[in-house]
Amino acid sequence: MLTNLASVRALDARAVRDSVAVVRHATVDDLTRPTPCAAWNLGELVEHMTVQHRGFAAAARGEGADLAQWKAEHPGPGTIRRYTTAAEAVIEAFAEVRSGDQDFTLPEFGTGSVFPGVRAIGFHFLDYVVHAWDAARALGVPFTPAPGLLDAALPIALAVPDGAHRLRPGAAFATPLRQSVVRDPLSRILLHLGRSPSWTPPPQHT
Repeated sequence: MLTNLASVRALDARAVRDSVAVVRHATVDDLTRPTPCAAWNLGELVEHMTVQHRGFAAAARGEGADLAQWKAEHPGPGTIRRYTTAAEAVIEAFAEVRSGDQDFTLPEFGTGSVFPGVRAIGFHFLDYVVHAWDAARALGVPFTPAPGLLDAALPIALAVPDGAHRLRPGAAFATPLRQSVVRDPLSRILLHLGRSPSWTPPPQHT
């Protein structure tokens, strides 16, 4: 598990910028595309990603308990612009964190949930490795993160506990999927977090 603040911050910034590169492929017409997150189309996913950036940036400033920071907007013409702006803002906010022990209040984990900063940024890092893949699959564009990024994300993913909480509406991750022999880290991450590495968009009916 990552415990060095500078390392996890650098990995997170790279994962976030990888996600921006993917999301920039999208147009307004793409926002209704289905995604591997069954409850969300692409626009809803990107707005979720945006509000996560805003909420985590607020947590880095000591303002994470403010629930207004965690309220997503509706998809529309401003969705992609909002995403790219929020992505840079969270990278800047994390850059100001001076200690890995700094408290991050993250109400999405439950009322009063507080985590050390280095662990919270690790959560964020994992999310954006996975959500960049989600968006890339929805758009049908390549997703090729650096091997080191995936190697760093894998132990964080495998530490995510299974349980009934994964079955709740709006849960961040579905229950793990099983596959006989999987060696590459991206597939292992996706399967443990309830995503099929072979997911493709369902056929569109005309």
